[in-house]
Amino acid sequence: MISKETLFALSLFPYLGFLWFISRSPQMPRLALYGFYGTLVFVAITIPAGIYAVLHYGESLANVDWLHGGAELFLTLSNILLVLGFGQAVRQLQMKNEK
Repeated sequence: MISKETLFALSLFPYLGFLWFISRSPQMPRLALYGFYGTLVFVAITIPAGIYAVLHYGESLANVDWLHGGAELFLTLSNILLVLGFGQAVRQLQMKNEK
């Protein structure tokens, strides 16, 4: 059976492919694209934070509130960018259709 760590590492490849394709789409709202890239920042922050939690506290990241909250902040920011980007795109489409 595949370990969760291996599965996590392998899941990055399809996501990188997804980012490659949407980066080339002129229809992709830029702000939302930054949100999708922000998810990679979240992963890049979470991995060392998880290692630090285990080495320094002997706990998983989920059990060290200040580290977990700090890492989740990057996911929250990514989600905000996604919502703002797609919201802006919807408003632009609505204005275009009203003309």
